[in-house]
Amino acid sequence: MILISTILIGLFIPFIGTAAGSACVFFLKNELKSGTQRILSGFAAGVMVAASIWSLIVPAIEQSSFLEKFAFLPAFIGFWAGILFLLLLDHIIPHLHIGIDQAEGPRSKLTRTVMLVLAVTLHNIPEGMAVGVVYAGLAGGTGIITGGAALALALGIAIQNFPEGAIISMPLYAEGKNRQKSFALGVLSGAVEPVFGGITVLLAGFLVPAMPYLLSFAAGAMLYVVVEELIPEMTVGEHSNIGVIAFAAGFSLMMALDVALG
Repeated sequence: MILISTILIGLFIPFIGTAAGSACVFFLKNELKSGTQRILSGFAAGVMVAASIWSLIVPAIEQSSFLEKFAFLPAFIGFWAGILFLLLLDHIIPHLHIGIDQAEGPRSKLTRTVMLVLAVTLHNIPEGMAVGVVYAGLAGGTGIITGGAALALALGIAIQNFPEGAIISMPLYAEGKNRQKSFALGVLSGAVEPVFGGITVLLAGFLVPAMPYLLSFAAGAMLYVVVEELIPEMTVGEHSNIGVIAFAAGFSLMMALDVALG
């Protein structure tokens, strides 16, 4: 039986990464340079892609091995459900990506600051769900997901959340917000992770047979964020190969964590 404290620690590790990244606003004087943002976006994308594959899709297929040659089916269905879920959120929640003047989603009277925070919050929803469903699988005792694998995912998400926290707090400070408010808004954008992670753990506890669908659902949602936003951010402007190298670094780090700790 997995202790509740173990699950709570796992759920809050990614949130700590976001808070630590947001704290950069107290130590850095200037807005992040475009090259730095490309590196951070590429690194985050690499971690998320590796986590989606090694920590979510592969375990989903392994848990469906009894279906033999159709073992891919639950992962396939869950993956597309995750894609469509994020597509829906992208259309119904007004948000504004950093470096872009035109907001996405429905027309809204929300301030630019609020929509910037909402954009990063959209990132963090699938990440929180991913950590939640993995810890739910660990608590279920199926043996497919180990404590090390769950911890590897939580640490990997926390590592890629560090640059995300900086990417939201530093531009807000550059736009005129004071350091304390910029930090608070950065932290707020990551607060959805333990919330959605906890909800996922509770739901998954009642839906153990649906675990392969939930794992791949989280993977689809995360990959939607990568392709829709992070990859464009890491390749914009000159010297886009910097973002590609950062992507490879993030991917290999997450892969190593999953294998070493799993």
